Amino acid sequence: MDTMETTKIVGGVCAAMLVFMLGGWAAEEVYHVGGKGHHDGEEHISGYPIEVAEVEETISNEPEMTLDEMMAMADPAKGEKVFSKCKACHKVGDGEHGTGPSMYQVVGRDIGGIGSFEYSGAMAEFEGVWDAETLNAFLIRPASYINGTKMSFAGLKKEMDRANLIKYLETLQ
Repeated sequence: MDTMETTKIVGGVCAAMLVFMLGGWAAEEVYHVGGKGHHDGEEHISGYPIEVAEVEETISNEPEMTLDEMMAMADPAKGEKVFSKCKACHKVGDGEHGTGPSMYQVVGRDIGGIGSFEYSGAMAEFEGVWDAETLNAFLIRPASYINGTKMSFAGLKKEMDRANLIKYLETLQ
């Protein structure tokens, strides 16, 4: 490689660096980000301000429905539809188990109380009876109610879905 080629290469690299530096300077002038402005001394804010109308919080003086009130309004037919989320793991026939235990006569049964089903240690050791209150609390988020349960179901967030499901489970006698 001779001197002329070396000079061309070095000149090309210097020209490219100059173009990048000038491009950066021009972009900074056009799209100035943060800090004090170069010319007018005003502070510039990045982005575009979005004005949002203020929303008044509506505070309801009506008390939320109790579980008893929801259970009085619950519809077992709607609960059967909600149970479709449970069918992959639970069966409703007497002694029919899936991944989870049978839901036949679950209301009123001891938690972890079917001898023919192998519960997780946490579920087997949990004290209590499946009534409307415990089922409601459990169905909100099973893993939070019984820490260590194998049940991976995320839970039912809607109160009436839980009440309808419990009302349906009460019919499985």
